[in-house]
Amino acid sequence: MNRILKVLLTISIVLTYSCSKDYLNTKPTGSTTTTTVFETVENIALAINGINRLMCIQYLGTQGMNGEGTIKMWYGNYPGNHFFVNLPGWASIINGEFREVTTSIYLYYPWYYYYRIIGNANSIIVNTDAARGAQTDKDFVKAQALTFRAYAYFMLSQIYCNRWKDSNNGAADGLVLRLDESTGDMALSTLGEVYTQVYKDLDEAIALYTSSGKSRQFNYDPDKSVAYAIYARAAITKQDYAKAATMATNARNGYSLMSNSDYRSGFNAPNSEWIWGSFGSTDENLHFFSFHAYIGYNSNASNVRLYPKCISKELFDRVPSSDIRKSLFLNPEGYSYTTATGVAGAALRAKAFQLYPDIFSTSTAYAYMQFKFKSLDFPGVGHVNHFRSSEMILIEAEAKYFQNDYPGAQTALNTLNRDSGRDPGYSCTKTGTALLEEIKMYRALELWGEGFDWFDLKRWGDNLKRKSPADGGSFISVLAVERDPSYGNNWTWRIPLRETDYNNLLN
Repeated sequence: MNRILKVLLTISIVLTYSCSKDYLNTKPTGSTTTTTVFETVENIALAINGINRLMCIQYLGTQGMNGEGTIKMWYGNYPGNHFFVNLPGWASIINGEFREVTTSIYLYYPWYYYYRIIGNANSIIVNTDAARGAQTDKDFVKAQALTFRAYAYFMLSQIYCNRWKDSNNGAADGLVLRLDESTGDMALSTLGEVYTQVYKDLDEAIALYTSSGKSRQFNYDPDKSVAYAIYARAAITKQDYAKAATMATNARNGYSLMSNSDYRSGFNAPNSEWIWGSFGSTDENLHFFSFHAYIGYNSNASNVRLYPKCISKELFDRVPSSDIRKSLFLNPEGYSYTTATGVAGAALRAKAFQLYPDIFSTSTAYAYMQFKFKSLDFPGVGHVNHFRSSEMILIEAEAKYFQNDYPGAQTALNTLNRDSGRDPGYSCTKTGTALLEEIKMYRALELWGEGFDWFDLKRWGDNLKRKSPADGGSFISVLAVERDPSYGNNWTWRIPLRETDYNNLLN
């Protein structure tokens, strides 16, 4: 019987990793008992830093499994409508054909990864009150642990649970809702109970952040704004529109939209609108396992040199030419390329290198290839964003739309697109279904490559529909598929065999 959770819930992992040089000389994990870890609030702060690091390390000895970046790339981008990569050998992953294969590493990776975060957060939550140190410091680190736990449970619910609209108001199966350090048998909670706990954790975290009076030092640390942002994303997914709008507004307070110059700088370092991200530097290089080694246009990794990531032709064609975001993709108009694959002809390739001379010299160019993400150093160094104020504005727009506040939704879209300078000529006057389609289109554009594509399709219950070049699209034939929301267990990943073998109450 596989005892995977006993590994996942071992607190000793948290002191193994760090997000800055300052923590590299901490006491080795192997000689640190749990009692020592929770003896002082200073030690607990190091444990929080360890959870930060869990979001950006390699997992399961597999290239590409790099913490949160993997969730974005393999579970958010690849299976969506608007993200193309010429990888026919990955068709089963990109087309969502592993969601019921309970022995597959692709099925159990998110379960493994997020329950590892949850286990470490639980140990901090239940032990912090007894630690030595100032109460304000204890409030802050406990709030951070609660924030991590809420985020992890919410992300798990998106992957392994039914979409809210199909859950019978939350009565459908949820998750194994572990809230302490126990590792025994436990039945599934309902999805409603999972959301109740996520909300409860975030409410408590926000209260503790407030009582602590403290603020974070680094963007990779959770703080009150991060808790608000998670709340907003969870609420819009639960179709709790009033809550979503309020929390999104709270989350983006103090996080002004980035300039056009910052928008073109590579999405690899915090700027004015980054609410939360993971640390990345040459000193702590994940090499060919990292998120940016899979997407950064200038990376020397084969995943980029041979298979650059591209926006779909359909989405690209919908973007106004006046929008600066359109310039972040290689426009093939007037140039030749192999339509069956997207590989650029000589002149189009030369254009790509003229526009972005830092593309690695042996790279293949593709029509519609992306220049949004750039590596800071080889092969894929860079910070990874998790929440931006742009997303919060889009959540406000959607929430207001579903509350029949069309002027409010229009104002949000104008703020994002026109007032930011991303498209100075933009003006939203649409209403009804056309307004919802406008919101969806700008979510696809603004958040392209950041891991939202499939998650948005699932929560909306929209069809996946990728077109081949023959039908006016840009997907190679094996990826040009259509899937309705009932496909593959209603787009819901099954619980891994590693959990059901271990947990007798799930048999």
